[in-house]
Amino acid sequence: MPPRLRLSCTRGKLAELYSSRSNSFGFLRFLLASSVVLSHLYPIAWGHLDPLWNLSGRQTDIGKMAVVGFFVLSGFMISASGARSTIGRYAWHRALRILPGLWGSILVSALVILPLLYHWQHGTFSGYWHHPQGPWNYITGTWNSSISTGWDISGVIAEGRNRGTNFDPGVNGALWSLKYEILCYILVGLMGAAGVLQRARKFVPLLALGLSVLILRDWVDNPILRGIPGDMNSVVYVPFLGAMSVHFVIHLVFVFMIGATFQLYGERLVIHDGLALICAAVLGVTLWTGGLFVFGYPAFAYLLLWLAIRLPGPCQKIGRKRDYSYGIYIYGFTVEQALAMLGYAKHGKPVFLALAMAGTVVLAALSWHLLESPLMKAKNWTPWPVRKLKERSAARVAAAADPLTAPQPAPAAEEPPKVSA
Repeated sequence: MPPRLRLSCTRGKLAELYSSRSNSFGFLRFLLASSVVLSHLYPIAWGHLDPLWNLSGRQTDIGKMAVVGFFVLSGFMISASGARSTIGRYAWHRALRILPGLWGSILVSALVILPLLYHWQHGTFSGYWHHPQGPWNYITGTWNSSISTGWDISGVIAEGRNRGTNFDPGVNGALWSLKYEILCYILVGLMGAAGVLQRARKFVPLLALGLSVLILRDWVDNPILRGIPGDMNSVVYVPFLGAMSVHFVIHLVFVFMIGATFQLYGERLVIHDGLALICAAVLGVTLWTGGLFVFGYPAFAYLLLWLAIRLPGPCQKIGRKRDYSYGIYIYGFTVEQALAMLGYAKHGKPVFLALAMAGTVVLAALSWHLLESPLMKAKNWTPWPVRKLKERSAARVAAAADPLTAPQPAPAAEEPPKVSA
């Protein structure tokens, strides 16, 4: 291999090496979503968190690390969209990507899966539809990801817990992170509209730095080196999104802004195999000794970007045309609750995971092909009033630029000659 080609494979600037058409983001999203399914099977069917919880000194688990990974990748991708789009177009694209899939999963859970489980428990559908905490109550409290009316529907999951088959109280506990994702979308949209992403990009890494200082302060004040920094019980109420944990607002916005910083400073960020090795070591050490939130998260973020570029060609094909990762994330938890209620935990974790992934991928594929992908084709749609305003504005601009092409007023009609009588 020629020396120059070898160098380009191991080192270069992110902006030079990254290609929107040749990367492994789809594979990484699929892997992260599958990791969430793996993580959730432990608390749902066995009543305890996955092994990483204890191995990391109760700093994190596999599912939360996967969520952190999602936010890093979203920060990288979404900040580019926010920088090049108008606020209206940006908001429309974000809504198309997240809301149809969410609404579909809510309806499938409330109108299909949970009624069948209720019937399996009681031998009838009577009592399900008109329960005080029934499906309509769940839909109205979950459609905006706020989960404001509770996690259960008609006591189905509570009955599973009473019977000892289910150990988590929610129909879909994975939805907790979506309102934090939406919050980050809103922040990026506001920064794009204000010109921050285009003309004052330093604000983004400074925001990440400020949040890291808060996390560092909480970690230093924590009496346990490997403990979770910050008060997990403090909440802030955000319009539309409802109650949000201050802890997760700070930590998830932090990693989202790290991803955005990588995007905005791609011409300066060096992608190097040696740096990736150092980051892997930092991630491993912080998982074992503490400081994951302060030092391990940035290292993990760099590793994800490195993998997106360095993974081999076959990985770059996954998720390029059919992105099932979002569907896996929003359906996996409910599928696992159903399997646990039906008693499949007795077959062991490998069988349970295989069944959960099979059922989840089927629902994710249906969500993609029937809902997500068709609706995303409307990303360039413009409402008629907005389109007319744009056409008029463009006509005025063209007229101002070239007065000769502007429509000229019609000449006044000549007065007929006066004839004397």
